[in-house]
Amino acid sequence: MKKLLFIIFILAAQWLNARPEAGQPGFHAGGVEIRFYTPSTVRILKSPEGWSYTKESLSVIARPENVKLSTSRKGNVLTIKSSRLTVNLNEETGQVTFTTPGGKTLLEEKEKGARFDDFNDAGTKTFSVYQAFTLEKDEAIYGLGQLQNGKMSQRGQTKRLIQDNLEDVITFFQSVKGYGIFWDNYSPTIFKDNAEETSFQSEVGDCIDYYFMYGGNADGVVAQMRHITGQVPMFPLWTYGFWQSRERYKSQKEIVGVVQKYRELGVPLDGIIQDWRYWGNNYLWNAMEFLNEEFPDPKKMMQDIHGLNAHIIISIWSAFGPRTKPYREMDKQNMLFNFRTWPESGSFMWPPNLDYPSGARVYDAYNPKARDIYWKYLNENLLPLGIDGWWMDSTEPDHFHPKPEDFDTPTYLGSFRKVRNAYPLMTVGGVYDHQRAVTSDKRVFILTRSAFAGQQRYGANTWTGDITASWEVFEKQIPAGLNFSLCGIPHWNSDIGGFFLWQHPLMLDDPDYRELYARWVQFGTFCPMMRSHGEGASREIYQFGQKGEPVYDAVEKFIHLRYSLLPYIYTTSWEVTANQSSFMRALAMDFADDRNVWDIHNQYMFGKSLLVCPVTQPMYTKMVSDTISVEDFSTIKSTRIYLPEGADWYDFWTNQKQSGGQHITKDTPIDILPLYVKAGSILPIGPKVQYTTEKPWDNLEIKVYPGSNGEFTLYEDENDNYNYEKGIYSTISMKWNDRARTLTIESRKGEFAGMLKERKFNVVSVDGERKTVEYNGKRVVVKL
Repeated sequence: MKKLLFIIFILAAQWLNARPEAGQPGFHAGGVEIRFYTPSTVRILKSPEGWSYTKESLSVIARPENVKLSTSRKGNVLTIKSSRLTVNLNEETGQVTFTTPGGKTLLEEKEKGARFDDFNDAGTKTFSVYQAFTLEKDEAIYGLGQLQNGKMSQRGQTKRLIQDNLEDVITFFQSVKGYGIFWDNYSPTIFKDNAEETSFQSEVGDCIDYYFMYGGNADGVVAQMRHITGQVPMFPLWTYGFWQSRERYKSQKEIVGVVQKYRELGVPLDGIIQDWRYWGNNYLWNAMEFLNEEFPDPKKMMQDIHGLNAHIIISIWSAFGPRTKPYREMDKQNMLFNFRTWPESGSFMWPPNLDYPSGARVYDAYNPKARDIYWKYLNENLLPLGIDGWWMDSTEPDHFHPKPEDFDTPTYLGSFRKVRNAYPLMTVGGVYDHQRAVTSDKRVFILTRSAFAGQQRYGANTWTGDITASWEVFEKQIPAGLNFSLCGIPHWNSDIGGFFLWQHPLMLDDPDYRELYARWVQFGTFCPMMRSHGEGASREIYQFGQKGEPVYDAVEKFIHLRYSLLPYIYTTSWEVTANQSSFMRALAMDFADDRNVWDIHNQYMFGKSLLVCPVTQPMYTKMVSDTISVEDFSTIKSTRIYLPEGADWYDFWTNQKQSGGQHITKDTPIDILPLYVKAGSILPIGPKVQYTTEKPWDNLEIKVYPGSNGEFTLYEDENDNYNYEKGIYSTISMKWNDRARTLTIESRKGEFAGMLKERKFNVVSVDGERKTVEYNGKRVVVKL
């Protein structure tokens, strides 16, 4: 009788829509709820028998679709099938397994792998929640956010996931088998992987709540993750140029002078950043006003920078000093937290002088009214000056010397413990949503130090925090960025050169650091944002010598290379927005069948054509005494790299062709980064410019790399507004037929104001052929 009633219940749930407010039937049994969001994504909710819960996701914004499902039952196992995914629920044990429609096991929960432990969360009865899974022994998994552990595959570790200056945690991983898991919980969480299990254990949770998504490959998983947590808006073209910053520009004259110097040198620059203390002393921390007398006319400062065809963003923080207007307004409404944060001292001293505490306090970004107040001061005081974007620092936020009781701090959404990891999502989202509401002619751009799942929908580029300048730290940034991107958040960067120079007391006079900086610039060329920054010594190119000197020339060469690749980069940006692609692509994304790449942590694809192999070891510095080193470029050194199987590869610098599936050695003088182009690629090369929009793309070189069929779609729009959301943009598809050796340039689709209606394409095959064609928007076939 019980079985019959259960079958009737399932049928009724499908007919009546078990939870109408969600728009899709849910299947319930033994405290487990199964709810399909798409044919490829399913949500699993578990709670103790008799426990009622309310859960509204902060990360997930999608609503369940009406997915066509079939159900069957064999013994104690209920099977629910969509066209893309099969879920099996053991009614007796509560164990859930996931397979392909053909029956191939993707993932299974560990038997009796769910646990609820009573927990008192600042006076509220709830649970600590735990769920374990069983993975295959040699299965590679990726994600968990941006970690500093140097690992590519995240197997074999126990890691406490909590937001930090240097680590942006995301409770998500995806497998080389083509599935992903998003553990939708915002409290500090232990991720554990060993021979027995792979598990998440969160300090606070009214329920176990996770999403399983099957994409078939890494791009498919990223697409599913973005479908449920939000798509990526387009960034302005200028954000993909070169950025210069330092801690900090101390006057209006100084920051404008840096832009002028770049223009005098003929070195491209598009962005500059004004860091902290433009507001004055630390009691005025983050006043969101220019109160420092060294900035007498900030509006003119913006105009001067814009007049030099550059852009500026400005530092804003999550905490306010006690003498600021935002502090006083929020304090009256209990919108400020009391734990220790930056800056700890009211003086300008470092380290902090705690005899003079700053009194700075973090604001409650979970509170919508607090987010309104935060935006009000930006909108009234800074946006009217002509600011182009926001550098949102300490968005994790800084939490020094945490005490257990700190996590009892009440927020608008419960204890700080309950929602701790979602803080960056809330504060960054608050700025984005408010600015989108007041302007449509300027794309929101945010540079942020922390992130959580879903933050890609907020026009934000995340950087790796205050890292130390060393070769070891430099190498760790590569897998940090790749794993972060595999969580669905594509815009990422690190401080080129590292923030702290603690390991280089001679600073820029240290030859080892100068070599490190040059190599970091090369890596930064192939990140979504190319930004030089640091403390202790200024990092502008002219601090590293002058034209004709090795380090200066290497840095200048790669800044120019970045600008020549802008048509490729901006089109990749469109692919990210329109087709859920990624800029930085772990090799397992494109070559999952080649097991050799599963755990390669220091090579990656930038877009789908360029294989990037950063040099992460010193080569051109030698010690002449125990304390003194000198540059030595007399002998050219080399780097060993791996070319993935499944493609042929061309050396970007020499056009030499190599077969995939092998290790090779590449000479790497100080101005060469091993860079390879996949056969079949079509690579557009832009003009030599001083800023992104200096010249139109009316005479592009189109480089074709034979050896396989290929295609590329050149994307163009108005560069800095949201008209593209209305379809106001153009695309030109190009297709290479390798056997016929023809490049077909298809008819242009779409249009926008100021669009080039006539142009030249200089088509070049890297094996020697070259032809120039006139293009007026109509289909052209080029025979090479």
